[in-house]
Amino acid sequence: MSVIEAGPAVAVEEEFLLVDAASGGAAAQVPHALADAGGTVRRGRVVATASAPGLGALRRSLAESRRRLAAAAEREGLRLVAAGTPVLPCLDPPRPARSAGPYAALAADHHVCGCRVRVNVPDRDTAVAVVNHLVPWLPSLLSLSVNSPYDRGSDTGYGSWRTVLLSRFPGGGLPPHLGSATEHDRKVDRLVDCGVLTDPTQTFWAARPSPDGPGVEVRVADTAGTLDEAVFQAALTRALVRVALGLLAGGREAGPVDPQLGSAALWTAARYGMSGFALDLRRGRRIRAAEAVSTLLGAVRPALADTGDLPEARRLWRFLRDHGTGADRQRRASGDGPHAVLTMLAAQTVPAGTVPAQAPRG
Repeated sequence: MSVIEAGPAVAVEEEFLLVDAASGGAAAQVPHALADAGGTVRRGRVVATASAPGLGALRRSLAESRRRLAAAAEREGLRLVAAGTPVLPCLDPPRPARSAGPYAALAADHHVCGCRVRVNVPDRDTAVAVVNHLVPWLPSLLSLSVNSPYDRGSDTGYGSWRTVLLSRFPGGGLPPHLGSATEHDRKVDRLVDCGVLTDPTQTFWAARPSPDGPGVEVRVADTAGTLDEAVFQAALTRALVRVALGLLAGGREAGPVDPQLGSAALWTAARYGMSGFALDLRRGRRIRAAEAVSTLLGAVRPALADTGDLPEARRLWRFLRDHGTGADRQRRASGDGPHAVLTMLAAQTVPAGTVPAQAPRG
């Protein structure tokens, strides 16, 4: 095993929108051809998942998924777009609220796309303890990933409008401080019993113990506009988990975060991304977003070095610093109109030169 493949395995789930190649409108229904290409079909979205022991293999797997789905979308007259919310209105009207389940209108027209990173840990109690350690860093992971400034033709003024839309669901935001897997399960079961969650796997927290075995799932990021940004989220998340595991091995449990400050920090990250201020949840003070990210990078530097990921992480950080977040790039492209934004999004979604020529249908 090479040094870059040391450390716990990491998986990334990416959600993509599909837009009509001619009109730019978001597709409400995903053609089953996308499932044949390896995607998981959800209403208005297609999902791809990659898992690997190291960043190199993860990058190759994510790149292949993006290429394959983009080619299948092209054959259907669609474009694969990595954006957290639709730039232009959907082609089809929303479902009637009465048919959208317990969340009614919240779910009837819900089109948001995120990037989920899962990192293996030894057991579920450890997963809960690791999540406690991750909470202060989650707003910075969001600041780096904001990629949903537009929603159906309007500039929302936010870097991550997706985060705002998710906050309308019960039990969203930063996860609560919990002492064990048993306490986690009791809390989730209580929310299900109260009727605000449909089942125990449908929590809306920005990070949680994975429902699919012992692991930690971080879901705070908008879907990554580029392959590089998806890999960066994976690298930072795995490094944060490694740091947390080290602290726990030394007997250092995380303390709770003030819920009001936590909500404010997540909102601030969604509002400003990397272009404004942030809240330091460890000290309870206002700082520049760049300072918050610098602190995060400093905290994970030894863990990145241990897995051989530090040079790659530095390169990926330079890309973001030089080119801006996904939201920044969308707004720069918007000077030539919303269709220019979609063209930019589609081009950066798939690594350059990798989209096959359109094949005949049928």
